[in-house]
Amino acid sequence: VKMMHMAHCVTLVQLSISCDHLIDKDIGSKSDPLCVLLQDVGGGNWAELGRTERVRNCSSPQFSKTLQLEYHFETVQKLRFGIYDIDNKTPNLGDDDFLGGAECSLGQIVSSQILTLPLMLKPGKPAGQGTIMVSAQELKDNRVVTMEVEARNLDKKDFLGKSDPFLEFFRQGDGKWHLTYRSEVIKNNLNPTWKCFSVPLQHFCGGDPSTPIQVRCSDYDSDGSHDLIGTFYTSLAQLQAVPAEFECIHPEKQQKKKSYKNSGTICVKICQVETEYSFLDYVMGGCQINFTVGVDFTGSNGDPSSPDSLHYLSPTGVNEYLTALWSVGSVVQDYDTDKLFPAFGFGAQVPPDWQVSHEFALNFNPSNPYCAGIQGIVDAYRQALPQVRLYGPTNFAPIINHVARFAAQAAHQGTASKYFVLLLLTDGAVTDVEATREAVVYASNLPMSVIIVGVGSADFDAMEQLDADGGPLRTHSGQAATRDIVQFVPYRRFQNAPREALAQTVLAEVPTQLVSYFKAQGWAPFKPLPPPANGTAQAPQA
Repeated sequence: VKMMHMAHCVTLVQLSISCDHLIDKDIGSKSDPLCVLLQDVGGGNWAELGRTERVRNCSSPQFSKTLQLEYHFETVQKLRFGIYDIDNKTPNLGDDDFLGGAECSLGQIVSSQILTLPLMLKPGKPAGQGTIMVSAQELKDNRVVTMEVEARNLDKKDFLGKSDPFLEFFRQGDGKWHLTYRSEVIKNNLNPTWKCFSVPLQHFCGGDPSTPIQVRCSDYDSDGSHDLIGTFYTSLAQLQAVPAEFECIHPEKQQKKKSYKNSGTICVKICQVETEYSFLDYVMGGCQINFTVGVDFTGSNGDPSSPDSLHYLSPTGVNEYLTALWSVGSVVQDYDTDKLFPAFGFGAQVPPDWQVSHEFALNFNPSNPYCAGIQGIVDAYRQALPQVRLYGPTNFAPIINHVARFAAQAAHQGTASKYFVLLLLTDGAVTDVEATREAVVYASNLPMSVIIVGVGSADFDAMEQLDADGGPLRTHSGQAATRDIVQFVPYRRFQNAPREALAQTVLAEVPTQLVSYFKAQGWAPFKPLPPPANGTAQAPQA
């Protein structure tokens, strides 16, 4: 199989996290904690791997969302857990109270049943109170359970209103009940329909349809003292017999009243077990990753012949542009069989008529802008540099739209056979902000991702907005991107880090972006995959 040299069988693990005795930062109530997981990628840089849900008003939360990561026996994977009190809707954690963190290696978690660590404010400085408990489970199964659940005639629990119901699912194991999913709260409603949700099958029932499952329906109280409405016991096999109905029973009420029937009915409308394909399933199923490069030749880079220019080639023939290109390109090129990469420049006056161009072929051959390998792009760049006049403005939209045209053609085929990654190397703020937003929102519906590496020390605030970590990117008319496809990284953060650290950070989101696109289209891998011989999940080496 193509790429098998890269696709070592890597074990996927999922971490279950809970905390005890967290500090209460909120006046008059308990904290609203969330746990974020980071991994050390070298050079003092940490990459976020995921976060749990936020649990409201709770100083000893049990998080239902597990965090998944690859386990590499051959490397020490340093992890950092951060617990934050979330009091706003922004995904940025800088404006939330830090309740404490803990560092350990994945090996430590894997080798202990439950690893308990005291929370620290920083290394050597304890938070004063609070612990975190982490346990790991190997993920051998790539199936997920997708469910939609509603309820009828729930008991009224609130003195002035109805009830604010939410659901919790637990699986039985080792003589204990393990939380596997907690729904959202629906306010003031005795006949709620909860949002459709998906949980890894292994987490939900250990992969066994007959494992006992407990479902609890409770009335949410803002002080954290939730009242039980009722509960029932079932199994995945019973839940799948849709439409399935279960009586919600409150044990104390049942004992006290002979006439007691139930405290409401829970109806399972959808319960499906589906295969969740991974990045490697798609790549090994024949998906080609087409890599395109765009290089900024605007005047703000400085005269290339001057040593303080970002385009100045040192005596060894390198600069920040080339270092960034090598770092990212050397990883991506392994996923492209023909190793022919289109490479463009933008923001320069180009011969012979010296018109400003925002998408000129680096090899000056518009009908065949392909360069052979990353080295071919480097050679074309070095040859183009003395032949163009640096100018402006910094327009991204033409190159994004150029790649989008190819991505749209690929999407028409209706198969998971091609995905496009555009690497933009730039020294400064984008000029055509509105056109770039339009281009990115349009491209978010196509099989493509955009990586922007900011070179030099300019102000990159406008770039951070394109990287929609603060909510979906929108056009002027209000149309929202269907998914986040832009990853922006300032190169200077990685100047002293190992070369692979930049690539790991900028490429970290591409697998998820690729999977999210093909999943949204409902496309399975292009070629069917043979089942793994040993039953372990397969994933690429980082």
